[in-house]
Amino acid sequence: MTKVITYGTYDLFHEGHYRLLQRAKQLGDYLIVGVTTEEYDRTRGKLNVIDPLMTRIDNVKKTGFADEIIIEEAAGQKFRDIQKYKIDIFTVGSDWTGQFDYLSDYCKVIYLERTKNISSTMLRTKNKRIQRIGIIGTGRIADRFIPEAKLVSGVSTQGVYNPHTDSALRFARKWEIDAYTDLDEFYESVDAVYVASPHETHYEYIKTALERGKHVLCEKPMVLEEAQSEEIFSYAKSHELVLMEGIKTAYCPGFANLLGIACSGLIGSIRNIEACFTKLEAPDSRELTDKEYGGSFTELGSHVMLPIIKLFGKNYDQLLFHSINNENGIDTFTRASFKYPNGIATATCGLGVKSEGRLLIAGTEGYIIAEAPWWKTTYFEVHYEDPGKVDKFSDRFLGDGLRYEISDFLSMINGSNKNDFKLTRGESMAIAGIMERFLNEQRRS
Repeated sequence: MTKVITYGTYDLFHEGHYRLLQRAKQLGDYLIVGVTTEEYDRTRGKLNVIDPLMTRIDNVKKTGFADEIIIEEAAGQKFRDIQKYKIDIFTVGSDWTGQFDYLSDYCKVIYLERTKNISSTMLRTKNKRIQRIGIIGTGRIADRFIPEAKLVSGVSTQGVYNPHTDSALRFARKWEIDAYTDLDEFYESVDAVYVASPHETHYEYIKTALERGKHVLCEKPMVLEEAQSEEIFSYAKSHELVLMEGIKTAYCPGFANLLGIACSGLIGSIRNIEACFTKLEAPDSRELTDKEYGGSFTELGSHVMLPIIKLFGKNYDQLLFHSINNENGIDTFTRASFKYPNGIATATCGLGVKSEGRLLIAGTEGYIIAEAPWWKTTYFEVHYEDPGKVDKFSDRFLGDGLRYEISDFLSMINGSNKNDFKLTRGESMAIAGIMERFLNEQRRS
């Protein structure tokens, strides 16, 4: 008898789950299905699981494919189960290809092709909580989005749009989704859109997506003009659509904790903020060759402005930019200096100059220091006048961190506004206004 084992969360049970179990059953004579607990899902970074464990087990049972159902509750259990149940074949969906190859020393490992377009008409009628997301753009950040999205329950990445056919097809093949080069067909196939195209294209894509009734999550900087920001946010609000800017730091647990500590009075009144984020890009990269929209500030400025806008607000008295430009006139290093009624701040970013990337928040009673990469905010310290007194704080930052913003995006689509304080519409508009001012000054210089 050939024994097969597979595992999954099986939340919001859908057609893709059904087909995967059906094919797993066809691989052998006896199928064991492991259903994960909520606690284990949290430890492995899966967010937003909705159905309780017993509901998920019952849904698997109803398919009739499982000869036996077990509960997966700890890392390392797969190896133990393979030995315990004398398994011949371990199988999971192809979106996990390569991640369980280590088990091939103990049994045969088979990756089953995932079901595309799982949100069929039948599924959408049965369960409207699964949001079909389409991606606009096929660059590096889009590549990071898909593995992060699969760890947020209630989201299905359906397809990708790129006007360049080869890029769309190559990306779609890699991630086993559909490719679109017709924007109307793309919008018809999804409920929500993730915009990950070049900066200057964001406004038009956001506008057309909203006009087609789609919720939008857009990479930073969302737009490069304050008036455009005000226009699209107003449109989204009046049409009851979600529009969210994807500055991932804003949605990470550690950063929210850091802001809470900063505003708690623990360091007194905040008087100075210094935020720095630099990385070295290849000279021929888009960021350092695009004379119109490239440069360090458009690429990294949203990150370093975030803590300043969150803590000091949108109404600064003075703003000065100092930049080092390359031979193309593109800034490779920029420092933005803010003057507020009761404080000062500097936002420093670079693509051609490497500096110590840290976040410093100084107050009248102490200071907070978060070393690079502070934008992931896994650890920070609070220091006081007494050098022997140091409070230490740490939080998890899982994967590339995009799962946190995707989870909040989904929650807002489903009617919850409890997380919209993390990056408000007014804060996004302020950042767009500063971007516009910077670009205007660069063009005049």
